[in-house]
Amino acid sequence: MNLFALAALLMTPAPAPAEVELWRLPCGVLNGEDFAGFSDTHRFDGEKRDLVVSCYLIRHGSEYLIWDTGLPEAALGDSKPLPEQLAQIGLKPAQIRYIAISHRHADHTGQALAFPGATLLMGAEDIEQLKASTDAGDRAGLLPWLDGGAKAEPVRGDKDVFGDGSVTILATPGHTAGHHSLLVHLADKGWVLLSGDLFHQQVSYEEDQVPAFNANRADTLASIARFKGIAKNLNATVIVQHEVLDIAELPYFPEGAR
Repeated sequence: MNLFALAALLMTPAPAPAEVELWRLPCGVLNGEDFAGFSDTHRFDGEKRDLVVSCYLIRHGSEYLIWDTGLPEAALGDSKPLPEQLAQIGLKPAQIRYIAISHRHADHTGQALAFPGATLLMGAEDIEQLKASTDAGDRAGLLPWLDGGAKAEPVRGDKDVFGDGSVTILATPGHTAGHHSLLVHLADKGWVLLSGDLFHQQVSYEEDQVPAFNANRADTLASIARFKGIAKNLNATVIVQHEVLDIAELPYFPEGAR
């Protein structure tokens, strides 16, 4: 490259960063869950708690990603199915490029089948476990991606989804072997951290509680330390996805955060 070409390249303005917008969509409620198992130190023995189930829509320029797809339609209760909610802001399921799922449990994969043309982004270890499972119920919500009928990209470690650091899937194993959380950067609100099921309630976050049914206790504690370090260093808004109080951290749909 000659000097004139190099100078021209250096003077070419960098492309403007893509605008990012984030919505929370209600995707059901798990009412009166026996909460004893959500701590392996008996912290919640005898307690029952409601767990809200949330999905998140992210717009990156003209591309769309859904983070977690909530409960199956038959279990939504008062919540509307995702396609009906998306229609409120003029979106069709075919416009969703990615469904990114924190982990393999059914309250996070329940409406994935509404987006057959989307690419699945999910922890490689969880995909491998689902492929090996003999339980048809475990596999049902993601079957097209598991049997090769739809495109899947297994995620190992972190993944910068759009290549500009605005939407990053973070490896936070422990709840399941392939569990991930999500880090989103918004121009006005700043950094937002979506927990997946690394935490289930605010008290779980505050006290580093580890559910008895988690896949690996040591991995969970390491992921908690990493998540909290990121939150502190980026001054991020933390959203515990099953915590009813954290609904107010984002605007109520159909309004979005920027």
